[in-house]
Amino acid sequence: MNKIKFIEIPKIEDKRGNLSVIEKEIVPFDIKRVYYLYDVPAGAERGGHSHKETKEFLVALSGSFDVIVNDGKTTKCITLSKPYEGLLIENGVWRELNNFSSGSVCLVIASEVFEEEDYIRDFNEFLKSKK
Repeated sequence: MNKIKFIEIPKIEDKRGNLSVIEKEIVPFDIKRVYYLYDVPAGAERGGHSHKETKEFLVALSGSFDVIVNDGKTTKCITLSKPYEGLLIENGVWRELNNFSSGSVCLVIASEVFEEEDYIRDFNEFLKSKK
């Protein structure tokens, strides 16, 4: 599981509220796409794919959710629930997102723009690509 990593996002604490900043020094790739998931219905799952090239950095801006990652050998479940902590997922890692709490928001920062050809959406095909 050396293709996933927690990265602490600096938190500036203030009596008026906290501020966190994601800059070039935090995310180890050039940012080409940013999107977020919200209003995810109870029981719904997101993800269910791997990327050939794209690297992603996920942050729970609000609430919490689980990220299930698989590198072709090992499966691990990681709960994201802090807006000052992100999960870097390198390319070649299968990911599924589930167990979204009410009001959760998942921020995704990606190294590439959307290209359908970059996705592996079938788990068995993903496993074959790891051999």
